[in-house]
Amino acid sequence: VQLQASGGGLVQAGGSLRLSCAASGRTFVTYSMAWFRQAPGKEREFVASISRTGEGIVDYADSVTGRFTISRDNAKNTGYLQMNSLKPEDTAVYYCALSNARTWSKVNFWGRGTQVTVSS
Repeated sequence: VQLQASGGGLVQAGGSLRLSCAASGRTFVTYSMAWFRQAPGKEREFVASISRTGEGIVDYADSVTGRFTISRDNAKNTGYLQMNSLKPEDTAVYYCALSNARTWSKVNFWGRGTQVTVSS
């Protein structure tokens, strides 16, 4: 599976962006999907995840709860991250990931990142 993230850019604080993660192959539906981010000088951190089809279980980092929404369209093999009320501290490279494990300590596939920059 190959993942291609897109939708990043420069936005002012308070603005919105929607990231997309397009997956190749037919097995997208069998994986849980997540978004991670890495800011300069910091470690990569978990942002949000959504379980496989039919389960609909989502999880968010405390820092984005209420502002970000993760979703997926399995017919299009694509996942999304809607980011609202963006803050300068959201500035980072955002990565999408797929996993068939119970925890995100094991990632089967990583996408290339997309840069999100939030100006104050």
